[in-house]
Amino acid sequence: MLLKTHLAIAILLVLIFLSSVEHKLSFVLITLFAVILPDIDSGFSTIGNHKILKPLQFFVRHRGLIHSFSFLFLIIIFFALFFPVLALGFFLGYGCHLFADMFTSDGITPFYPWKKKSGGWIKTGGKTETIVFIFFVITDLIIFLFMITNFV
Repeated sequence: MLLKTHLAIAILLVLIFLSSVEHKLSFVLITLFAVILPDIDSGFSTIGNHKILKPLQFFVRHRGLIHSFSFLFLIIIFFALFFPVLALGFFLGYGCHLFADMFTSDGITPFYPWKKKSGGWIKTGGKTETIVFIFFVITDLIIFLFMITNFV
């Protein structure tokens, strides 16, 4: 999926969980950063297009290890032990990126190194993804408006 779709989905999760977290700013920032992070393995992505990350892409393929829940679980264990304030936001952002990519036609290998791929019907950048993006943007706006009208 495209960056904008991943962000629209992550914003929905931020809005849903925001009232439940103590450190709101760090939660929002880490969730939005984590939703972008899995595409660090692609030279065509916004984050992966930086020259400093090109050596990493030599060692990992796009939608391989970095696009797996196995990798996410290792990172979350690390965060839970050493930076617990960041764990939930990172899990939600990174996890929703992986979950969304499971529905793309390219799919992901969710439990790397197990080679079983999951794939769906959404073509990255296609009409279906545009519909998904619009759905999440509208849902984000409705929930945001609901939240601000109830806090006033």
